[in-house]
Amino acid sequence: MAQNKTMGKYGLGYHITAPKGLLNDPNGLIQFNGVYHVFYQWNQNGTTHTTKSWGHVTSDDLIHWTNQPVALEPDEWFDKDGCYSGSAVSFENKLYLFYTGNVRNEKNERESYQCLAVSEDGIHFEKKGPVIAQPSGYTAHIRDPKVWQEENNDWWMVLGAQKDNLTGDTLIYHSTNLIDWTCKGSLIDHANEDSFMWECPDLVQFEQKAAFIFSPQGLTAKGDEFNNIYQSGYLTGEFKKTGKFLPDDHPFKELDRGFEFYAPQTFQDNNGRYILFGWMGVMEPEVEAAVPTVQDGWIHNLTIPRELLYAEGQLIQRPVVELEKLRQGQPQVIVGKTKESLQLTTLQNEISFNWKEAAGSFAFQIRNEVLVEYDKALRRIQVTRTNWLTNKRETRAVTLKRPLTQMQGFLESSTLELFVNDGEEVFSLRYFPAQEVNTLDISFCETDKEPKITAYSLKQ
Repeated sequence: MAQNKTMGKYGLGYHITAPKGLLNDPNGLIQFNGVYHVFYQWNQNGTTHTTKSWGHVTSDDLIHWTNQPVALEPDEWFDKDGCYSGSAVSFENKLYLFYTGNVRNEKNERESYQCLAVSEDGIHFEKKGPVIAQPSGYTAHIRDPKVWQEENNDWWMVLGAQKDNLTGDTLIYHSTNLIDWTCKGSLIDHANEDSFMWECPDLVQFEQKAAFIFSPQGLTAKGDEFNNIYQSGYLTGEFKKTGKFLPDDHPFKELDRGFEFYAPQTFQDNNGRYILFGWMGVMEPEVEAAVPTVQDGWIHNLTIPRELLYAEGQLIQRPVVELEKLRQGQPQVIVGKTKESLQLTTLQNEISFNWKEAAGSFAFQIRNEVLVEYDKALRRIQVTRTNWLTNKRETRAVTLKRPLTQMQGFLESSTLELFVNDGEEVFSLRYFPAQEVNTLDISFCETDKEPKITAYSLKQ
C-alpha cells in the first residue's frame, strides 16, 4: 500500500487511521452480513482526548478499508460529553452497538451510562439510550461494555469498573433479550490492590481454555514488565455459567512487549477465528503532545489485525493470513551474511527472519532508528528507539520461553509490529526517524547462526 501523503511524511498505508484528529480504542469489532466492521474512538476536531465519537471503517478482506459515516456522535443527554468505548453483536439481522455514554453534570462530576444503538444496514444507527444503571459500591468509572452470546438468547456483558475503594474490577451482567440486564457481581473474586481501574475487558473462549483480557491501570513496573503508562494483558482460566471466571495459577501476562499497545478488542469472524485489534497510542500526555504527526492534524493508529490463538498455556498472536495479499513483486532475500545493509524499496514492508536452528546472538537496525538485539545466552530480545520528546534512547525487552527461531516484522514509515517465535511475543511501537533513510542494517550475527532474511514490499 502506498504511504498516505496527505498525512505528512509519517502517514501510514495499511494501518487503520482516522482521516484527521485523534484515534484511540478499537470498538465494535464484528463481521456483519459478511462485511468486517471496525469502529474506533475519534476526536474529529483535534488531537486531544475530548468529545469522542465513533469513527467507522468497513472491509471485505481485512486489508482494504473504506471510511463510513460517523456511527455515533455525542448528541444526547446520556452521552453528551463522549461516546466512549464498547462492542458490537449481531442479532435478528440487526447490528447492536453497546457503548459508554460519558457525561459531566452541572457540578462537573462524572456520570456513566451503558447505552445501546441499533442498525439494520450496519451504517446508520438509532440510539436506544441507557440499558444499565449505575451499580452501588462503584465510582462513575464504569465503561467499555463487551457483549457476547453463549447459547440461544444467553447474552453476557463485561464492564470495566472501579470500586469505591479506588481499586480495579470487572462487572458481569446477563441478559436474554439484550435490553434487560442483571448484574451477577464481579467477574473474578479477588482482593486486588495493584491497580485503580480495569479498562476494556474481553473474554475469549477457546476449546481448551478461556482467556480474560483487560487493561489494568496503575501497575508498578517490575523488571522488563509493566514499563508503559498503562498495560494490557490477560489471565487464562475457565468461565462458568454462573458468570464467574476462575483464573489458573499463571500470573497476568502482557499481550505486547512494545511501547505502544493498549485497549485490545477481539471478535470471532465467520471462519471461527478470533481476531484482535489494539490501539497503538497509549503514552504519557507530554509524549503524546509531542508526536510529530500532530503538526499534520492527526495522531495514532490501530494495529494490524491479528489472529489470536491458544497454545501451551498462553495466547499467541499472528498477523492474519490476508495480509500476504499486500505483498508486491519479488522479495529481497539475504542468506548467511554476518553483516549486511539492505536498501528497502518502500516504506511499507514485511520482513521475516528464519533460522535453521536456534538463533545466535545478533543485532540489526531499522532506518537508523529502531535497534533489535538478541542475547542467545539469556534468550532475551530487546528493542530500542529514540523518544521523540526527550531525544533519549529507551528500551523494552522480554525473556523468551524457548530459543529464538523466527521473527516477522510489519513496518511502515512510523510503525513497527514485531512478532517473535510465531507470535509467542509481540513488540508494537511508533518511531519517527530523524533521517530520510530506508535501510535494514545487520550490524552483527553470530557466525554460522545467520538467519535467512526475506523482505517484501507491501501495497494496497
